[in-house]
Amino acid sequence: MKLLIVDDSAVIRKVIKAAAGVLSMEAEEAQDGIEALEKLAECHREISLVLLDWNMPEMSGYDVLVEMKKNEKYKDIPVMMVTTESQKTSIVAAIRAGAANYLTKPFTTEELELKIIECIGEEGDY
Repeated sequence: MKLLIVDDSAVIRKVIKAAAGVLSMEAEEAQDGIEALEKLAECHREISLVLLDWNMPEMSGYDVLVEMKKNEKYKDIPVMMVTTESQKTSIVAAIRAGAANYLTKPFTTEELELKIIECIGEEGDY
């Protein structure tokens, strides 16, 4: 099982990748929305969950989410927003656009792991 971690912060990508390792998952990384869509084009069949920051240069996470949900190849891949964007209107917009879950920064490793499991099922399911 593989995650795609999309965040312009290398530190956040490292933290999420470590949590993925605890859950025995592999992780691909992208530093912005454009790179995320390129990675999806290359390996969307392998991706079980996309963890997506909202505020990034070039292309926002929200725009990536909208693009993913419009694309037949990617629309069924669950997306979890992992972001500092904590306004209720933003959370509602992301859920309406198709996000499966939403986690605001800062977060604990335990919160992250629980949210990942909520999105893709218990460890035994994969």
